[in-house]
Amino acid sequence: MKKFAILSLLFAICSCIHDVPQGADLKVGDSIPSFSVAMNDGTVISQESVMGKPSVIVFFHTLCSDCQEELPLMQRLYDEYASKGVVFALISRAQSSDDIESYWKENGLKMPYSAQKDRTVYEKFATESIPRVYINDRDGIIRYIYTDNPVPSYDDLKTSLESVIR
Repeated sequence: MKKFAILSLLFAICSCIHDVPQGADLKVGDSIPSFSVAMNDGTVISQESVMGKPSVIVFFHTLCSDCQEELPLMQRLYDEYASKGVVFALISRAQSSDDIESYWKENGLKMPYSAQKDRTVYEKFATESIPRVYINDRDGIIRYIYTDNPVPSYDDLKTSLESVIR
């Protein structure tokens, strides 16, 4: 059991760094792809539901150290901008709801998330690396993409989000 836990942790850490390319690699200026995810609060977020609103789509895994750095920043943005009409979709990359719920509780995170057991949704956006943050305008056009190289600061994220809200 201990060996399995260690191997799982090593796999998660390595998966933050590089993945085998399989899906899309969206760029700034691309439209967000068709997707639909059920959030843990019962809402459904899709390409259609974010149209007409600025949105932030984040892919994460709670065992990824860069994601652990990024998630509190996302919580701050969520706290400040969700009430202003910005749609936030925090989507796990191949992680169970139980694992995410436990991490959320341990770290005081309150924003809704979508637990995805595989990489189907993730692969519509990217082929490698997490965290992945897409800041999109009201037309569903990707205006900013942040990855783990480097992990963006709160100020970087806020400035980018402010520019699509105007």
